[in-house]
Amino acid sequence: MAIRHLLTLNDLTDKELLDILDFADRIKKNPGQYATVLKDKTLLMIFAKPSLRTRLSFEVGMTQMGGHGIYYDLSTSPMGKKESIADTARTAARYVDIVMARLFGHEDIEEYAKYSNVPVINALTNFAHPCQIIADLQTIREKKKKLGGLKLAYCGDGNNNITHSLIEGCTKVGIDISVACPRGKEVEPHDAVLGIGKKNAVRNKCKLVVTHDAGEAVKGADIVYTDSWMSYHLPKEKESERIAVLTPYQVNAELMKCAKPDAIFMNCLPAMRGYEQTVDVIDGPQSIVFDQAENRLHAQKAIMLFLLGKR
Repeated sequence: MAIRHLLTLNDLTDKELLDILDFADRIKKNPGQYATVLKDKTLLMIFAKPSLRTRLSFEVGMTQMGGHGIYYDLSTSPMGKKESIADTARTAARYVDIVMARLFGHEDIEEYAKYSNVPVINALTNFAHPCQIIADLQTIREKKKKLGGLKLAYCGDGNNNITHSLIEGCTKVGIDISVACPRGKEVEPHDAVLGIGKKNAVRNKCKLVVTHDAGEAVKGADIVYTDSWMSYHLPKEKESERIAVLTPYQVNAELMKCAKPDAIFMNCLPAMRGYEQTVDVIDGPQSIVFDQAENRLHAQKAIMLFLLGKR
């Protein structure tokens, strides 16, 4: 059987994505049924960026399924310096059963996967964050009891991993998505992702819209989503410039009024209160950010089992 990797959501068919969501729901409801399914299996967790939810959800997930996770910090690793990414991948595959990597450049995880003889999961690059969006879709369906026919509005930086994976994920399951972001290549979604999203949207009879008006994007939305204005790869000296450009896209109480009355608010976390959203929104009754965070555990379990052929 060919090795399967998850580098972007485009690596999954529409049906496979929905199957993983169903699998994550079953695991969440009956975790004890999977307590030994990964007995004697080892996950290598490669980190070039800081992490809370990603590390805990993967490591706890492996432990709860009878496996073991190894945390590997690239700041103390020869990978990409004294040793090539290809040689690291070839070597690690002789020891472990599955790999997740949280890296900066997307090209690095593509290189790693190319030479890996075990499944590789993208746990975040500057281009995509498929694991987060799988957990998000699980959470949306829990709250709204469906996916198709909903509208999600994303406000903020359009050229980041969350936006790209939201575009792919929403259009694969039939959710209308409106992205509100400033003008300019630096903050607009990548053309290749828009191309994929438009094809998905036609196939699944949903809409993909990019606008520069936050109110227009949020109008009638079932879900309002935002993300950090300062992604990990951005230098600190860009912060004031980013605040100036992105403040019109802050999710506040006034903007939430443009959405449906029962709209939910999402942020993948970490969040900066007073930046991408106001305190009253993220800590208010419409916020489901910690439900999102919890579902990372269940979704990650489902992803690992899917790639290991345990479904």
